[in-house]
Amino acid sequence: MSQGGLNRDRDVREAYVAHSTELYGLAIRLLGDAGLAEEAVQETFLLAWKAEDRFDPETGDLRSRLFAILRNVAVDLGSARAARSPVNDGGVEATVERLEHSLLAWQVEEAMRRISEQHRRALVETYYRGRSYSEVGTELGVPEGTVKSRVNDGLRALKAALEEVAIEGREHRDRR
Repeated sequence: MSQGGLNRDRDVREAYVAHSTELYGLAIRLLGDAGLAEEAVQETFLLAWKAEDRFDPETGDLRSRLFAILRNVAVDLGSARAARSPVNDGGVEATVERLEHSLLAWQVEEAMRRISEQHRRALVETYYRGRSYSEVGTELGVPEGTVKSRVNDGLRALKAALEEVAIEGREHRDRR
């Protein structure tokens, strides 16, 4: 691919092969509908291609840009679907709430990808799996204090990564 952009047909095909499956998975989680998910992925690549001249590889990679675009496309499609749907099971508010929950989950997942493996593992084992510091330390072969440090440092790194993900999403929305 040329400089992480989508300025040639071949670049779009390569990006599609590299990222479409993961984008589709997120779109399914966000929208809960296979047809809308396919539409969201197609729209994502179309918008990325159309906005190629505004993409600066210095400010982020293509994968992050595609996920930011998909997030906004999913919000638009989800809102349009909610507006067309008859009100049932909580109506539009419930649909928007589910979409917001899915977007937040994606942001956390994306931020977790951006922190080191050591920090990610310490956070997953202690927060997600609810294991004690000593238990995790024994498994990893490190002192309990090291696990505590990794958790504290990991939380700081996760906070920074979450802010980065949020900024990328806002920047993309502002360019639309």
